[in-house]
Amino acid sequence: MLLGVAMSAVSCSDFLDMTPTNAVSDKMVWSNVENAELAVNDYYRYIDYLSVFNTGQCLAGSTDALTDQLKYGSYNYNSYCLIPSQIAYGGSVLIASYVDTYLGNWTTMYEYIRRVNEGIYNLHKYGESISADDKARLEAEMRFFRGFLYTDLVKRYKDVIIYDENLESITRDKDVSTEEQGWNFVYDDLMYAATTLGESTDPDGRITSGAAYALLSRAMLYAERWEDAKTAAEKVMGMGYELEDNYADAFKLDSKEAILQYNYNAATSVTHSFDGYMAPGGDRALDGNSMTGGYGTPTQEMVESYELATGGFPDWTAWHAEGGTSQTPPYEDLEPRFAATILYNGAEWKGRTIETFVNGTDGFATWMTDAAPEGRSTTGYYLRKLVDEDHSFKTIQASTQPWTELRLAEVILNHAEACYRSGDPASANDDIERIRARVDLPYTDKTGEDLMAAIRQERKVEMAFEGHYYWDMKRWELAEAAFTGIRLHGLKIEKDAAGGYLYTYVEVDNQDRNFPAKMYRCPIPQAELDNNGLINQYPEWN
Repeated sequence: MLLGVAMSAVSCSDFLDMTPTNAVSDKMVWSNVENAELAVNDYYRYIDYLSVFNTGQCLAGSTDALTDQLKYGSYNYNSYCLIPSQIAYGGSVLIASYVDTYLGNWTTMYEYIRRVNEGIYNLHKYGESISADDKARLEAEMRFFRGFLYTDLVKRYKDVIIYDENLESITRDKDVSTEEQGWNFVYDDLMYAATTLGESTDPDGRITSGAAYALLSRAMLYAERWEDAKTAAEKVMGMGYELEDNYADAFKLDSKEAILQYNYNAATSVTHSFDGYMAPGGDRALDGNSMTGGYGTPTQEMVESYELATGGFPDWTAWHAEGGTSQTPPYEDLEPRFAATILYNGAEWKGRTIETFVNGTDGFATWMTDAAPEGRSTTGYYLRKLVDEDHSFKTIQASTQPWTELRLAEVILNHAEACYRSGDPASANDDIERIRARVDLPYTDKTGEDLMAAIRQERKVEMAFEGHYYWDMKRWELAEAAFTGIRLHGLKIEKDAAGGYLYTYVEVDNQDRNFPAKMYRCPIPQAELDNNGLINQYPEWN
């Protein structure tokens, strides 16, 4: 979705001031449908802000680096470098101000919510000449974005301040609502959007009913409202969306699987820098990537999350052995999502062969010892998924591949979990089988915790690096156990004189990781505490 610019000016202060300050301009904007649509277009950029391509999920980089999936390789103190590891290590850095800076989104989300609320308010105040149908459609789009923003807030903070479009009721001091009230507010907004907007399988037009129901299926998993999640997912599943036959095609422009995409366009300078950060290090010398690439690389733990193409997991014991092994890892035997997601030594990329061995074209950097890897991999791997293989850095440095915010596979997996939780294991098994059938993986129906484990496995692999895993582990309350007392690993590869390789299992952490219980939600920022007399810091952050 390409965006216009907002035509309304708003004020900003330390507390959540939602008072409009430019009534004349607002009247001009919201008095006809053409101008109103341009104003609503500005809200579409919020999708970009919260994408993996931007910093809205985590200022320090991808939240997957806070899990066992991804490792940022530089030991320099900066975003996309040491800071994600510091957060993952926990300890003394995890004070409220630090976590708010890098993982919090309170101030930005409320700024965006204020703008949306002003839009809804002004539509009703000045939109007398706009038809009832257009007015309902525009309000539905705006309420989708408000639901989208509050979904992000409630998943991070649980108890949040609820503001609606009644600007006359805004006060400086306002207490938080309960988590249940927050999810009720999200539900009402998204249901209004879902039942008001038209159906379309076009993922990059205006917001559709399918997008609203898809987001609702996601939000209601966080709310643990299983029947609502199940119903919303079934609405989407009956709208004509289809899984791509080829998993890698699911992330391309206008994929038939995509429900909501944000499109970029170099001609209008609507771009991002994901390729510059994540492309293989060899693209620097061979293709001119000025950002060096290789900032974040998949871990050995993530590689070992993939099954064999025939089902079941390979035995990685030989590659964990002290002193290493010359035996080639079973990359070619893994299921298709592996090769579509992760680049490994010997993989084909841009007409060349990836070389992650020491002194190879892409190279290897030792964590901490090589403080500035400059594109070399710390783990022996690179990210392939979401990186644009057709991107020529010689032509343009900026990236333009689309961001897919919502797609059918996620909705199917949302449905699977909701069915499992609500006592419908048969439907949950059907959903998992459907996801695995796309990549020709066998499946046998499961029950009980084995079924939930299968759902978690499919979410981890199917949606790898799309920004869900960290939040899934938090909502399942598994992060504390899974991400405490562990160190992540890679394979250091050295080429011998005969052309063979030695693979050595190496740690890519210099200390154990730690996820304290207080990290299950983010702290309220100090500016809000200072300016709002009715709000107090969450107990775990005092």
